[in-house]
Amino acid sequence: MNIRGVWALYSFEMQRTWRTLWQSIVTPVITTVLYFVVFGSAIGSRMEDIGGVDYGAFIVPGLMMLSLLTQSISNASFAIYFPKFTGTVYEMLSAPMSPIELVIGYVGAAATKSILLGLIILATANLFVDVRIEYPLVMIAFLFLTAITFSLFGFIIGIWADGFEQLSFIPMLIVTPLTFLGGAFYSINMLPEFWRGVSLFNPVVYLVSGFRWSFYGEGDVSIGVSLGITGAFLIVCLSIVIWIFRSGYRLKE
Repeated sequence: MNIRGVWALYSFEMQRTWRTLWQSIVTPVITTVLYFVVFGSAIGSRMEDIGGVDYGAFIVPGLMMLSLLTQSISNASFAIYFPKFTGTVYEMLSAPMSPIELVIGYVGAAATKSILLGLIILATANLFVDVRIEYPLVMIAFLFLTAITFSLFGFIIGIWADGFEQLSFIPMLIVTPLTFLGGAFYSINMLPEFWRGVSLFNPVVYLVSGFRWSFYGEGDVSIGVSLGITGAFLIVCLSIVIWIFRSGYRLKE
């Protein structure tokens, strides 16, 4: 494996994060803090506990997952779309690096940024609410698995997109609404039976539920099902990325 090439690509993408610190880190953290202030402190203080967990603490895993999904997709999609936009992607494809090395460089950097952001949000949440983590190893595993999976998903979107409008279409109009309706701010067990059944078709429910289970030992669905759904989505994304490089879809004339 071309370790030096992978490291160079990874370092370049990470340095872009520090050059755009306000956009990459500070803005998402401030947005999440506002959620804590409004929903956790102002509204949460007037709500009953959910499953024995204070409402302010209950929404922490959901808010982390919201930022993790959107930022993983955004980071990875922009990273591969920008070389396409400027025409430098052909230089990248002719470099002495295999497709898997390119994916490791791009997706590894995007996942690292998202994980870093998730940990900052977790540290910030502790300033407002008392957050406990009953299964820290499961929490870390879920954090890595989700960041890598949705960075791969963002990588696919970046290759598919023909313009900046398409680049933001899926994250803004599909992923974010699914996350808000996926139990980030409530338990789907609080919904009427019909809408609870409908919610089970939302894949984000399984991500939020599994991540919340690692914090408080309880979720809307079993942790095994949550891990299975996340692992299956990872395999689907990997299969699509392999097909893209083998076929040259939107990468080669």
